[in-house]
Amino acid sequence: MSSHYHDPGDLAQLKRMHELAPTEFEAWLNLDKIVGRSDGAIPQKYRELMAIAVALTTQCPYCIEVHTRAAKRAGASAIELAETSFIAAALRAGAAATHGAMAMKLYGDDPAATA
Repeated sequence: MSSHYHDPGDLAQLKRMHELAPTEFEAWLNLDKIVGRSDGAIPQKYRELMAIAVALTTQCPYCIEVHTRAAKRAGASAIELAETSFIAAALRAGAAATHGAMAMKLYGDDPAATA
């Protein structure tokens, strides 16, 4: 057994998961096909860049690898990849700030707080 996370060998477990839950596995697999569609209104390159932004936000190393390679094949440039990364980071930071506002609301007023 590996002692670290994100071992590429872990992907072999997907076969077992498919055997254990075939209907759910196929439904999940079909969701990924949405990204790879070439007949949609959004061009393939942008579909892959969107997938990368989500993968960066969800921090899935496998998705980052797969969609980065696919984006490159679809014609995405290194500049577009860098911009996509920072757009994802900006949105992630925005979510942290707005969730911080929610935490402040849950904390409530504190008359003893000083500025």
